[in-house]
Amino acid sequence: MKISFLGGSGTVTGSKYLVESGSTRLLVDCGLFQGYKGLRERNWGKPPFDTAGLDAVVLTHAHLDHSGYLPVLYRHGYRRPVYTHRASSELCAILLPDSGHIQEEDARYYARHGISRHASPQPLYTQKEAEDCLANFVPLGFEEAVDVGDIRLHLQSAGHILGAGSVVLKAEGKTVIFSGDVGRPDDIFMQAPKLLPPMDLLVLESTYGNRLHEDTDPSEQLAGVVNETVRKGGVILIPSFAVGRAQTLMFIISRLIAEGRIPALPVYLDSPMAIDVSGIYCRYADLHRLDADQCHAMCDVVTYTRTVEESKMLAGQNFPHIIIAGSGMATGGRILHHMKRLLGDYKTTVLFTGYQAGGTRGAKMLQGSGAVKIHGQWIPNRARTIVLDGLSGHGDYKNMGDWLVRSKLPEDTSIQLVHGDPDALEGMRDHLGRLEFRQVAIAEHNQILVI
Repeated sequence: MKISFLGGSGTVTGSKYLVESGSTRLLVDCGLFQGYKGLRERNWGKPPFDTAGLDAVVLTHAHLDHSGYLPVLYRHGYRRPVYTHRASSELCAILLPDSGHIQEEDARYYARHGISRHASPQPLYTQKEAEDCLANFVPLGFEEAVDVGDIRLHLQSAGHILGAGSVVLKAEGKTVIFSGDVGRPDDIFMQAPKLLPPMDLLVLESTYGNRLHEDTDPSEQLAGVVNETVRKGGVILIPSFAVGRAQTLMFIISRLIAEGRIPALPVYLDSPMAIDVSGIYCRYADLHRLDADQCHAMCDVVTYTRTVEESKMLAGQNFPHIIIAGSGMATGGRILHHMKRLLGDYKTTVLFTGYQAGGTRGAKMLQGSGAVKIHGQWIPNRARTIVLDGLSGHGDYKNMGDWLVRSKLPEDTSIQLVHGDPDALEGMRDHLGRLEFRQVAIAEHNQILVI
C-alpha cells in the first residue's frame, strides 16, 4: 500500500490521507484547513489528488477539519461513496450545510462592507453544494466491514464525539489503522476508545502530544466562573463546538443547577446546529454515558434560540445569563455578534472550553489580545478570558500512550504521527520513545509512504 499525507500533517486541521492499493484509491478523511491564513488558503487550490480516480472516501468522524472539504470534492465531480458511521452521517447532514451557509453569509457580508481584497468575494462552497454531497454518504455501524476494490475496511469506536471511529484498512496482507481523533478514557460524556488490534502501521493523532489534562474538576471550575460573573452582574459567553462540547456543557450546567451549586440563571443555546445535534445525541444513547433522563434534563435546562431574531433579542437581557454559541474557536458564527456587543464590558466572561488552533481568534484572545478584529472592526477586549479545563475530547499524551500499551502493541509497531502542531508532534514522539516504541516518525505534508 502507498499512503500520501495530504493534510493533517504538521498541523491539526485539513486531515486527508490518500491510500492506494493495486487498482484501488481510497481517501481517509476529507477535512478543511483552519487557523493560520496560509493553511486556510490551501482550501482554495486544486484538490491535491485526482477526484475522478478516487474509489471512495471514509470519514473517521464529522468535525469539519475531517469532513468539511467534501463539498469541494463534490464540486469537482466526485459522486462515489463516502463511508462513515451512521451517527457521523447524521451529524454531517447538519454540519456541512451549515458550513456552506456560513461561508455564503460571510462572503455577502464582506462584499456589502467592502472588507475583502476581492471585488466579488465568493464562498468556498455553497449550502446547496454541501446538501447535494450528502447523497454520497453510506452509513455504517461500528465493526461493519465493507470492501472497496481490494481494500477491506471497518470502523471501531474511538470515543471523542458521537460516531467517531478509527479506520481499519486491510489489503495486500497488511493492516493500516488511522486513529482519527481519539477520546479520553474518563470522558464525562463519551465512552472510552476501543483497544486496537495488531497492525503494520498506525497513523496516530497527536493534538495533545505535549500536554497533560489538568487534574481539576471542570464542574467545580465552571461553578466558580458562573458564580463570580453573576456576582459582578455580567454575562458568560461560551464559544462552543456544536458537536460534543455544547452537549457536555449543557449536561454539566443542568447538574450544577439541580444540585444548587449555581443559580438557575437563563441559559441560551444560540446555535441551530447545536440544537439539532443535541437531538441526535439523545437518539444514540448507546454510544455515550448518559441515560435517557440525563439527556432530557440536559436539553430542558436551556432555552433554544433558533432564529436570527431570537438571537438578536438576547441583546435586551439586562441580567446575568449564559450564552453558548458557535464557533468553538470564535472563527465565525453567532458568538461573534455577542462578542462585538459585550467584549468591551469588564463584567463579561468569555469561557473557552477546548483547543484553540494557532491563528484563530480564540487563540489570540487567550494570548491576552487587548483588541479583537471581528467583521473588519477592532473591538476592545476588556472581558475576563479564561479556559475551562478538563473538557477536551482528545486524549492527552499519557492517555494515548496508555491506550497503545493496553492494546498490547509490539514495540516495533510502525507509527506515523499526524494531527498536531509541531511542538505536540515532537512531544508525542518523545513520550512514545520513553514507552520504548522504536519506530515512531512525524509525517510531513505531501509525504508518500510505502508499506
